[in-house]
Order: sequence, then C-alpha cells, then structure tokens
Amino acid sequence: MKIRIKRFDKSLSLPEYKTSGAGAFDLTSRERMEIDPGEIGYIPLNVAIETPEGFVTLLVARSSLHKKGLWLANGLGVIDADFCGDEDELKAVCFNFTDKPIMVEKGDRVCQAIILKREKAEWEEVDRMAGKTRGGFGTTGEK
Repeated sequence: MKIRIKRFDKSLSLPEYKTSGAGAFDLTSRERMEIDPGEIGYIPLNVAIETPEGFVTLLVARSSLHKKGLWLANGLGVIDADFCGDEDELKAVCFNFTDKPIMVEKGDRVCQAIILKREKAEWEEVDRMAGKTRGGFGTTGEK
C-alpha cells in the first residue's frame, strides 16, 4: 500500500518498520522537549500522512514508552482518513506519571502507528438482544 507522507523536518528519517515481522512503524519526536511531572505534553511526530479512505491509522505506545516515565494520555490515537492537511502533523499526547521532569529528545522513538482496514457500522436498533446476559466486568472468573 502506498501512503502519501510529509516530513516537517527532513533531517529526521521516514517512519520505519524496524523488523520484517513488525506490525507497526515507529514515529519519532520532531523536537527536544521537557514534560513536567503530572503534566501532559504534545510531542510532534514529524509527519502528516494521508490515510487511505476505508482505513484508519492508530497511534499506540511503544512497549518501552513507560520506561521513560510516559504513557499515551488518550490510550491510543485515532487518525481519521480526512486528517491529512498540509499542517496536520501527528502528535503523541503523553502524560508524565513520575515525580521528575522527563526529557524527550529530537529523534526519540515515541510511539508507533498501524494502518488498519475499517468497516463503518450500520445500526439496526432492536428491543432485545439475541445473546444471553453475562453480567458485568470480570464475569468469566476471578483468575
């Protein structure tokens, strides 16, 4: 699949799949920035991309992001196909969960992205559901 992409700082490389089996590509910070304890930082990821119609791009944390003291504050980011303007740079919304400032360096791999095919739901409203009611969270057991 060919994806149109714009880099804001051409000194940084294009996103990469780091291994032949990687399911997602890494995105890097465009600038050096500090995120204070208990605060949220919006880390610019140096790219705008044109997600094809019928697909969605998901921004997810790299498995090592927590080692820096950061979490993606919104869990994951949903990049719609129509978020593709010339200035629509992807950003990682990161929360510093530590009691110390966290420095993010230019070029640091912050998160990863995956492009997935998506279907739009067509609602069929009913008065009763067909399945048996299972209960709330944790209903399959304690372990």
